[in-house]
Amino acid sequence: MTFGRGIQLVGAAVLLSACAVPVAQQKSQLDATLAQLDQSASKFTSAQAKFHKELYTAVVHDTDQQDGITYASRKGGASEVGIKIEGNGARTVVYKNGTAKDYNPGLNCYNTYSAANSKGTIESLLTLAFGASGTELKAAWIITDVGPETLTVDGKSVKVEKLNLVPKDQGLKNNIKHIELWTDLTTAVSLKQIVYSPSGDTQTATYSNLLLNQKKLDTAPFEIKGKPCGK
Repeated sequence: MTFGRGIQLVGAAVLLSACAVPVAQQKSQLDATLAQLDQSASKFTSAQAKFHKELYTAVVHDTDQQDGITYASRKGGASEVGIKIEGNGARTVVYKNGTAKDYNPGLNCYNTYSAANSKGTIESLLTLAFGASGTELKAAWIITDVGPETLTVDGKSVKVEKLNLVPKDQGLKNNIKHIELWTDLTTAVSLKQIVYSPSGDTQTATYSNLLLNQKKLDTAPFEIKGKPCGK
C-alpha cells in the first residue's frame, strides 16, 4: 500500500466516523422522545379541544378554512375519537368499538366503515389522535425527530417536539406523503399538524381550549343522528 493510498483510507474512515455520530444522536433522541410519549400516554384518559384548519388546494392555489371540535378517549385499551366540523363542510365523524360513522348533516344521513376492512389505515390514523404512545407511532410511521420547538397555545408558550411521519400503510401512502406533528411530550397531545398530500395539497390543523383527563367527557355534541345513507 502506498503512503498516499493509506492517507486516503484513513481520511475516509474519519469522514465515516464523523457521519455516524449525528445518526446515532438522532436515533438516541428519537428513542428518548418515544419513551417519553409512552410514559405520558400511560396516564392519558381523555382530551377534547377546538381546532382550526387551513386546507390548501395546490391546483387552484386556494385556501379554505374549517373550524370544529374534537375529542379522544383511551380507557381500558379501547380508543374512541370524535371530530365535528362546523360551518362550511359540516360533518361529524365518530370512531368507536371498531366502527367509524361519518354523518353528513346536509343529507341527514351517515355512512358506516368497519376497521376490519381497512385495519392498517384506520390504526395508523388513530395514532394521530390525542394520547397516542410512542410505541403506537413507531408501529405505523417512519419517524424523524426534527427537534424541540415552542408553540403559543391559548396565549401560553408550550414546549413541543416536532416529528416528521411517513406512512408505512400502503393505503395511506396514496393520499399522504408525510405529516409534520408538533407534540407536547408531557401530555401526549399534538397541538399542531400539517398533512402533505402527493398532489401538493396541505391540511394545517391547530388546537386550542384543551381539556385534558376530565372526569366526565362531553360527547353529546358528537351524537350521530339521521339514518344510514342510501336507505
